[in-house]
Amino acid sequence: MSRPGTPAPPRPTRERYRGERRKVSSALWALPPLLALGLVFLYPLVLVVRQSFTQDEGGPLSTAPYAQVFAEASFTDAFGNTVLIALGATAGCLLLGFALALVIAFVPFPGSRAIGRFIDVFLAFPSFLITLALLFVYGTAGLANGLWADATGAAGGPFDFLRTPWGVLLAEITYFTPFVMRPLLAAFSQVETGQLEAAASLGARPARIVRKVIWPEALPSLAAGGALVLVLTLNEFGIVLFTGAKDVVTLPVLIYTKAILDGDYTGACVVAVVNIALSLALYALYRAVAARAGGARTPSTGGDGHRARA
Repeated sequence: MSRPGTPAPPRPTRERYRGERRKVSSALWALPPLLALGLVFLYPLVLVVRQSFTQDEGGPLSTAPYAQVFAEASFTDAFGNTVLIALGATAGCLLLGFALALVIAFVPFPGSRAIGRFIDVFLAFPSFLITLALLFVYGTAGLANGLWADATGAAGGPFDFLRTPWGVLLAEITYFTPFVMRPLLAAFSQVETGQLEAAASLGARPARIVRKVIWPEALPSLAAGGALVLVLTLNEFGIVLFTGAKDVVTLPVLIYTKAILDGDYTGACVVAVVNIALSLALYALYRAVAARAGGARTPSTGGDGHRARA
């Protein structure tokens, strides 16, 4: 009981009760999707990780399956192929994407806007469709070999590189380049044409304008797009499968081979866990680069500035 003259403790207000009810209601609404996520995604992932540490069915957990898989030459080759193809495809996408985005954004030509819109549509295409198109053109019985045979009278054509790592690289660069171009075009749209005109009026050559004015704006988006492409190419399966490159075995292909063809589910789970770990590390890198790119690039607020055409 409070003493006379002292204020009584404040009673809970109606707003406080409403806030607590909102919190409880929000938690209840979030519970079903969390349960669905745990049941559909997290629980199977836990099973994969557990299986990768289980050498015998129902046996104790052990790191022996990892030692066994890591000692296999097939895993070493698949790991090397995955990293090399991912790095090569990413480098090719960065070079080609920067050049194409530069032309579309700053070089006026008929149809540039339509090409910019087509890039958005291209992102929705499945990867095997691009590989299938390349097979129609450069395959053993493709258009290029057919034209060569008709022109020279030979039994076949010289184009037979799609079944090699170079064919996989070509297909991945063709498919993933728009993933670099899209953020670059968004960054180029923030470049004020006044800056370009001022640099040109001072006698700067196009190469210097690109290096001093455009490149600083493009670098954050280029890094973010490259990190995204690196993550995607690391896990690409359809392109390698559709090219028919039997000698090009990557980690996703090795998982398929061990699980479906060999019936080695423990070995497949070991390779899957390694692939997941690489993907998560690269995804963390992508998020960090994308966050830095978003912080480094601020939209133009000048009243008399004009956005570059994209």
